[in-house]
Amino acid sequence: MVFINLALVFYTIGVWWERLSRTLRPAHLAFFWAGFVCDSTGTEAMRRIMGGRFELNLHGVTGLTALTLMFVRALWASWVLARGDEEAKHRFHRFSVLVWAIWLVPYFTGYLLSMAMRG
Repeated sequence: MVFINLALVFYTIGVWWERLSRTLRPAHLAFFWAGFVCDSTGTEAMRRIMGGRFELNLHGVTGLTALTLMFVRALWASWVLARGDEEAKHRFHRFSVLVWAIWLVPYFTGYLLSMAMRG
C-alpha cells in the first residue's frame, strides 16, 4: 500500500506540475519515473499477496493498462527531453492528465477492493 500511495503522490506531482508549467522539464521526468517505479513495486507486492495471479476484471485490466501507459509516457518524456525539441516539450502535456485519470481508476478500484476484503 505504501508504494501505491507513493506512486499516486509522485505521479500526481509530476503530471500536474508539468501541466501547469506548460513545458516538460527534467524534474517532471524524475517524478514520472518515480511514480512508475513505485507503482510497479506496489503492483508486484500486491500480486504476490494475492498468490501470484492476475484477475481479468476492471481493476486488473485498467491497472495493467495504466502501468503500461505510465511506462510509455515516461519513455516518451525521456525521448522528448533527450531530443531537446522545445515545441515537443510544450506539446507533451496534452495527454498527461488523461493518462493520470486512467491511472486513478485502478487506484480507486484497488482501494475499494481492499476495503471490501477487510469488511
